[in-house]
Amino acid sequence: MQNAECRMQGPPSRAPQSAIRNPQSAIRNSLAFTLIELLMVIAIMGILAAIALPTLRGLKPNAKVAATRQLLDAVGRARQLAISQRTSVYMVFVSTNFWSDPAAAAWLPNDWAVAGSLFDKQLMGYAYVCLRSVGDQPGVHTPRYLSSWRTLPQGAYISPQKFTPATAASLPVLQISTNNGAAPPYTYRVFGFNYTTSIPFPAETNKPAPGARPYVALPYIEFDGTGQLVSGLSGQPELIPLSEGSVSYARDPNTKVAQKALPQANERPAGNTTDNYSLVSIDRLTGRARVERRKVQ
Repeated sequence: MQNAECRMQGPPSRAPQSAIRNPQSAIRNSLAFTLIELLMVIAIMGILAAIALPTLRGLKPNAKVAATRQLLDAVGRARQLAISQRTSVYMVFVSTNFWSDPAAAAWLPNDWAVAGSLFDKQLMGYAYVCLRSVGDQPGVHTPRYLSSWRTLPQGAYISPQKFTPATAASLPVLQISTNNGAAPPYTYRVFGFNYTTSIPFPAETNKPAPGARPYVALPYIEFDGTGQLVSGLSGQPELIPLSEGSVSYARDPNTKVAQKALPQANERPAGNTTDNYSLVSIDRLTGRARVERRKVQ
């Protein structure tokens, strides 16, 4: 009976000779990708990359947007300082070639040392100044800098045309059309900064030079104690255009310190000042600033 049961069960099954010789081949075959599967994975990755790329590009910081936001806040700060100080506050800017002003001939070594730190702030630097403050004696004016010199973010700068002094004829230094840069009528007519020689520069400790021009001429915007804009062309808002690109300064090859030389403004892409404009517009009556940008069609 036992022999019959053994015969019914039969001999134990044997694995194929190939599996015995190479026991890992079956596992490898089950885990490997076919060529079609690999191509499908590559295609899916390509589709996902094409979808995500525009979003990733949008995450890239925009220098003009950042500079516009900072300048907008800076103008608002000047207005608030004027209201809190109950006096006129000047927001002054670092123009190009300021060291060639006749008043700079009276600078002392300390003045030149401070001015040297402003060579790489041309077209980008600004500060707040008041000529008198609460507590000053009647008839006594003590100019004070209400801040250190600050700069706009790298990659944007105030358009050089804005530093052209406003003329008696009140001619615009820049005209911007909203009709894709076409011919007039122009929507925005930009006039040059007003200039003053009543503010010590490059610091409040600067001694006045003899003659009619005591200090270096500085471009500025001014708010009175009520927060109204009192500079610029009467009846017109103050428009400050920003350009995207870089400003190159001459530097000492060893110390890399900026030197006394005109900067080189490089607009990138070319024409973005007018074609893709970004203007800080200051209302004369309220002194409040807003942004005027080109709207994407």
